[in-house]
Amino acid sequence: IDFKGVNMVINYDLPTSAVEYIHRIGRTGRAGHTGKAVTFFTEDDKPLLRSIANVIQRAGCPVPDYIKHFPKLQSKQKKKLIKKPLTRESICTTPQCFLKKAKRKTKTTKENIKEKKKVKEDKNGSKLQTASKS
Repeated sequence: IDFKGVNMVINYDLPTSAVEYIHRIGRTGRAGHTGKAVTFFTEDDKPLLRSIANVIQRAGCPVPDYIKHFPKLQSKQKKKLIKKPLTRESICTTPQCFLKKAKRKTKTTKENIKEKKKVKEDKNGSKLQTASKS
């Protein structure tokens, strides 16, 4: 799939290989256009960073020195990570204020539905009562 006009890619999880990294960020540089790529990583991702840093450096982009000095990933470890990537907690990119607002709206909606049901039950109950009296 080719998406036109992508000028930034954000990786919330580190790709398991340099090839996968290139594929992901390649969406920003189609047809001579330039773009940016931001990748978040954790302590657990350190073994994967060095190969990606090498690719970035070969492309002429700056790489922080501390990343260049991470230990190389052994081939057994690499195969293991490719077969079974790191498990992560789910990431929510929705701002907290929107989540709170949606929660309040849902709560209000549920309360309104309950109230409407109660009113209907009261109306139906009073009609039944008056019908039984006559």
